[in-house]
Amino acid sequence: MEIGLKFEELSNMIIEGKHLDAESSTKYLLEMGIDPKNILDEALMKGMGIVGQRFRDQQIFVPQVLISARAMKFSMKALEPYLVGDNALSKGKVLLGTVKGDVHDIGKNLVAIMLQGSGYEVIDIGTGCSAEKFYDEYLKHKTDIVGMSALLTTTMVYMKTVIEFFKEKNVMVPIIIGGAPLNQRFADEIGADGFGRNSYDAVKLVDKILNIN
Repeated sequence: MEIGLKFEELSNMIIEGKHLDAESSTKYLLEMGIDPKNILDEALMKGMGIVGQRFRDQQIFVPQVLISARAMKFSMKALEPYLVGDNALSKGKVLLGTVKGDVHDIGKNLVAIMLQGSGYEVIDIGTGCSAEKFYDEYLKHKTDIVGMSALLTTTMVYMKTVIEFFKEKNVMVPIIIGGAPLNQRFADEIGADGFGRNSYDAVKLVDKILNIN
């Protein structure tokens, strides 16, 4: 059995959203004694990485991303029992929320999907989140990064309020932002630690901040 070929086949199943095939292939590799960490890194994450790149380049769109994410979840369900107690299960924890006054969540949800597909644990606190909610949820979960989303020019300004609130509490967790009306200049102006133009860039930004190659 050529392991590299099997990994490539599983990656393609993730990309194509073949959730039942992906689950079966994952179980097969586990039964063959393949290291779960290798399955995660060399097949599942690699597949979702390609999905992210294609989404960034507008080669695929939201429905395809969701189908791939479902396949990823089916494979992870088979893989997780073998990773329990192993730090390989998670590269880190990220808190995500849409800011106060804004109920848009499609972009945030896509970022969550891509982060999970890349091996991160995501704490999604929903929409319309106040500075206090971001702070309280951070204290509860002790995430490595806090991510804020906004789709409206009228709500994006609230991001600075959240950042200032964390500073007042002397909490220095990295805070990143994303959303259609935002840019790097705005991120710099409000003191954010980074800006992601899309879900793919958001994952790369988190990797960079946490020094993960």
